[in-house]
Amino acid sequence: MSMSLLPIIVSSLCTGLGALPILLVRDVSHKGKDMLLASTAGIMVAASAYGLIPNAIQLSNVMVLVVGILFGTLVLTLLESMIPHVDLNHSEQSSRKKRVVLLFLVAMCLHNVPEGLSVGISNASENYEVGSLVSFAIGLQNVPDGFLVALFLLSQNVSVIRAILLATLTGVIEMSAGLIGVLLGGTFEPLIPYGLAFAAGSMLFVVYKELIPESHGDGNERASTWAFIIGFVSMVLLTEVFR
Repeated sequence: MSMSLLPIIVSSLCTGLGALPILLVRDVSHKGKDMLLASTAGIMVAASAYGLIPNAIQLSNVMVLVVGILFGTLVLTLLESMIPHVDLNHSEQSSRKKRVVLLFLVAMCLHNVPEGLSVGISNASENYEVGSLVSFAIGLQNVPDGFLVALFLLSQNVSVIRAILLATLTGVIEMSAGLIGVLLGGTFEPLIPYGLAFAAGSMLFVVYKELIPESHGDGNERASTWAFIIGFVSMVLLTEVFR
């Protein structure tokens, strides 16, 4: 069991490792923050369209994909409606930022659950090479994921240290899902495509409902559009290189 747990732990901690480069980021302008938001949106769309959705279809079928995406969108819609839109102790803008941060973190955590289950289930199998390969692939993907989370939080005026800790926390969620995958083996395997599609739906909701409007609200639409495209293309290239 100890041998099967090590790849899960290392793979998950790669999220925190990817967040560390934001220690070098200083004094981001308002335009820079809008561009960071837009690039984050591009990365999330690419992760959904180029990673989560094709894998969900490959593991199941289009109906599973549709059900998962719609359910993910519904859950995020309900969650967004339950988060208070008025904060008596802070400005309306501060309250909105808190909602955006919370929804983003929820989407990223949901995105990590099926990945963690995949790593755990593959390491629970008798084929050690398969488990190591899946752990390595997910670990590599977690590095830019961690940077994405930390960079987004930085754009929302979250402190550098807190951004790194929260990014690492999303990796801990993946680690927990991986441990469940090891303990229960193939029990959760049929749910993985639903989880991938669910994560895609939740991420697309956050992108369209929060990130794109937020990045286009202060006259930086053209720069933000380019940042979105660059973020999208960068994620596609990274996915292709580490596939």
